[in-house]
Amino acid sequence: MGRMEYLAMKTDPATGDLISSDINELRIAAKKLINDATKLGGLGFGTSFFKWLASFAAIYLLILDRTNWRTNMLTSLLVPYIFFSFPHSLFNWLRGETGKWIAFIAVVMRLFFPRHFPDWLEMAGSLILLLVVAPNLFAQKMRDSWVGIVIDLVIGCYLLQEHIRASGGFRNSFTQTHGISNTLGIIFLIVYPVWSLVVYFV
Repeated sequence: MGRMEYLAMKTDPATGDLISSDINELRIAAKKLINDATKLGGLGFGTSFFKWLASFAAIYLLILDRTNWRTNMLTSLLVPYIFFSFPHSLFNWLRGETGKWIAFIAVVMRLFFPRHFPDWLEMAGSLILLLVVAPNLFAQKMRDSWVGIVIDLVIGCYLLQEHIRASGGFRNSFTQTHGISNTLGIIFLIVYPVWSLVVYFV
């Protein structure tokens, strides 16, 4: 009986109409977003938007890996990804006195109070240290050039390939627990460098 109800619901024309109308509304909203984005700042706005989106996706994946999404992937690669894709305002703020104090406290905690320094904070501490002590060659020149974008693209492609392989295929990567959010997060890691390279060379 339950199977028959499921089949009836699946083929119900009213449900199909609702889904198609929702998809049409999403399509219209996406078109409006693209039109407004091009009016606001053209391709530069898109680059800035994707940079913020990719940075927060990388931070989300890093937090998720350190808390409950244990994988065999090299998620420590997210640290250099964040370094090269972090928005300029946050990067400069953390590279200044604020970042130095955070790095100082992290090093003191790790050295003198290792039992009170949780494992999941090690990657965040590494990121802050990298932001603070990186030479200007990396922090200024490579971040703002196509080299940093290519590094981000290579990291994103590698993580997506490893995630799909660990999931048993692209389709399975969406069906596992937290599969949609993890896969979309990794896809966002690729969208930013691809967009930036197109804008850079066009």
